[in-house]
Amino acid sequence: MKAIWNDTVLAESDDTVVVEGNHYFPAASLREEYFRESDHHSVCPWKGTASYYDVVVGDAVNAQAAWYYPQPKDAAAQIAGRVAFWKGVRVAD
Repeated sequence: MKAIWNDTVLAESDDTVVVEGNHYFPAASLREEYFRESDHHSVCPWKGTASYYDVVVGDAVNAQAAWYYPQPKDAAAQIAGRVAFWKGVRVAD
């Protein structure tokens, strides 16, 4: 699977985990130069507190377009160390 935004591959892996229709990529598969920490957080009742990355390609910024759970709850243990995408980031094989 590939995560693509602005014709740029942000992450690529054959080891994604699908939860609620979202592909969670291993953190090691991210091309780090396209990500910066965001101070945004959200809470899911069964997964825990999510942290976000802004996706930056050239001068374009897609704020909070990637998220991860630094300490997922036990029910979501399979997404520990993984990152998912939204806000126009296309995930395809």
